[in-house]
Amino acid sequence: MLRLRCVVERITYQNPENGYSVMRVKVKGYDDLVTLVGNLLEVPAGSVLLCEGDWKVDKRYGSQFVCQSWEEVMPATVYGIEKYLGSGLVKGIGPKFAQLIVRQFGLETIDVIETDIERLYEVPGIGKKRVEKIRESWEKQKDIKNVMLFLQGYGVSTAYAAKIYRQYGKESIDKVKENPYRLADDIWGIGFKTADSIAAKMGYEKNDLRRCKSGIIYTLNQLANEGHVYAEEEQLVKAALELLEADEAPIREALSNMVQTDDLKLEDEAIYLPPFYFAEVGTTNRLQALLRESGQDLFAKKMDVQALSKETGIEYDEVQLQAIEEAIRSKVMVLTGGPGTGKTTTTQGIIAALKHMGLRILLAAPTGRAAKRMSEATGMEAKTIHRLLEFNPKDGYKRNDENPLEGDALIVDECSMIDIILMNNLMKAIPSSMRVVFVGDIDQLPSVGAGNVLRDIIESEKIPVIRLTRIFRQAQTSRIVMSAHAINQGRFPDTSNGKQTDFFFIQQEEPEKVAEDIVNLVKSRLPKAYSQRVSNIQVLTPMQRGVVGAANLNMALQNALNPSQIALNRGGYSFRQGDRVMQLRNNYDKDVFNGDLGYVESVDMEERTLLVNFEERLVEYEASELDELTLAYATTIHKSQGSEYPIVVMPVLMTHYVMLQRNLIYTGITRAKKICVLIGTKKALSFAIRNMSVLKRNTKLKERLNPELAKPTEKKLGKIYPMNEPVMEAAAEPSESYGKEQPTIKTKMNDNHDDH
Repeated sequence: MLRLRCVVERITYQNPENGYSVMRVKVKGYDDLVTLVGNLLEVPAGSVLLCEGDWKVDKRYGSQFVCQSWEEVMPATVYGIEKYLGSGLVKGIGPKFAQLIVRQFGLETIDVIETDIERLYEVPGIGKKRVEKIRESWEKQKDIKNVMLFLQGYGVSTAYAAKIYRQYGKESIDKVKENPYRLADDIWGIGFKTADSIAAKMGYEKNDLRRCKSGIIYTLNQLANEGHVYAEEEQLVKAALELLEADEAPIREALSNMVQTDDLKLEDEAIYLPPFYFAEVGTTNRLQALLRESGQDLFAKKMDVQALSKETGIEYDEVQLQAIEEAIRSKVMVLTGGPGTGKTTTTQGIIAALKHMGLRILLAAPTGRAAKRMSEATGMEAKTIHRLLEFNPKDGYKRNDENPLEGDALIVDECSMIDIILMNNLMKAIPSSMRVVFVGDIDQLPSVGAGNVLRDIIESEKIPVIRLTRIFRQAQTSRIVMSAHAINQGRFPDTSNGKQTDFFFIQQEEPEKVAEDIVNLVKSRLPKAYSQRVSNIQVLTPMQRGVVGAANLNMALQNALNPSQIALNRGGYSFRQGDRVMQLRNNYDKDVFNGDLGYVESVDMEERTLLVNFEERLVEYEASELDELTLAYATTIHKSQGSEYPIVVMPVLMTHYVMLQRNLIYTGITRAKKICVLIGTKKALSFAIRNMSVLKRNTKLKERLNPELAKPTEKKLGKIYPMNEPVMEAAAEPSESYGKEQPTIKTKMNDNHDDH
């Protein structure tokens, strides 16, 4: 096996799932850059590596050094020192000042910074403020250096080491030695498999109880990420066995210990992580408390419908009036319906009626965009649920059962997006004197987080529900609205196109050609045809992966729409000034949340930071935090919930068959306000329309609200949802036989929620 010392110049490709990377590196004695391949996840440009491996010649890509193992070392050449300092690891030194400092001190640069930092004043352009910033950063680097050296011995990269140090500080080594599996729980980006790899190198056995406990928690968290609130006991054991490849006895022992210590909650055959158990029970108790209040005579005076219509300028039909009356009569109710059925006008009527009663009204929605749309529709301030509850990272939710909301009525929109944890925190803050109206489209996708709250509330049959079904005349002129309703009813929509329509279907079978056509549509055809800015066009896709997945489309659209060279790179991706980006996790310190959209306002290539504009609020990201962002020229349909866009472009191909479901396509189409363009095959669209096999979520909210609906517990020995194999009906391309019975296809669902 050969050894190769090199400096990473640039990262050509990285697979974030398995760490496989392709890099171009500088090697002493070679005139050109060398291609390095191997498992080098999170190695940043500028790193100096000592690699072990062998040369091979790839038929397509030529000579490559295949790295089997590697360690990061301090640079020993002038070139290496410059790349190291310019990588952003030391605050105050970017590529420009790295070059100036190394030009001044050469090979002595590291020693100067380490022992005589005042000499940096000799470098032209460096002042007191910058020297102090470098001094502070270098001292921190000295602390982190020992942590990095320790962790690198177990295969942990510089970027992960920085995150571990940020979490644990000087206690990092002790914390990791004590239990490396805590990394998966505490640190964003480090999963169980990474932690398990570290633990294995530290000598942990497969049957170690700490490993079994961590594997159980990981399995339950994966389940929660798929929308499930709990796992059935036998399912959990079976899944843990497959994950850990351990013996059954220690897994059951770990499970029993965790239940006894209240690390897990056991109810019948259901195993919960405590936050989800208490959220489900808490939501139930608070809804039932509100329902008990409903028996009182809340409003005896008859509503003056004519006065209400005059005030709002709207004529309400019978069902809408019923909804308004129900909102007046009940302490809690649900208003649901699809596009064009008058949810917004009915909500306006409810607000007007409640105002007539002299009630103070609060409005809220799960996301910033949904709250903004609610404000525009009602003319009143609407807040995100987090802001309504006055959330902050230090204190959590300031509004709670001890400090409830101040008001008489609360109307919450886009409730299909609310998961069980958020619903519980919202319900805690609702005083018994307040009435609540939940508004949402039950036929959309359920929440990204665990639970199926709105559907469970409706199906419990304990809470008044008004469902709007009539499509109003003005909405009937919209092919988007009519197509959405047709799809929701299992019918194939009108795809005849035409100049006057707002709903188009472009037939194209080849994924590569679909990707090209999407770029062309977004860059030129649609902006020219409808006089719209490119920023008003959103590409939505069923999946993250593949040629027409969000990841590949984002890179293609970025190259076509934003060729800016002002950028920061991370993990093979480039974030350029002007890029549309999306936040991938709730970051309470930055006050940004999963799904928030923004634009890269500016990039500081010296400081290795960028500013993202989220609805006129600037948020700074360091280079090591860029894994929290993704490009958002294209995004998955799941991530688009609660948003609307003037123009939506959506690929529909059989390459996405594991995700092609009726409610997914319905949700995507209903995101479009003015124009919706589907591109793909009618066979794929037909398949999606007929596929009603939406995977059941493990929740008990419905049964808790209405115990009569509870069924005897059945022990299921299959894999945890959604890893099982539901039967999906395959639909042929629409023809005279459309609607007749079609053959069934069994399909693995391993990728069906990869974009959550």
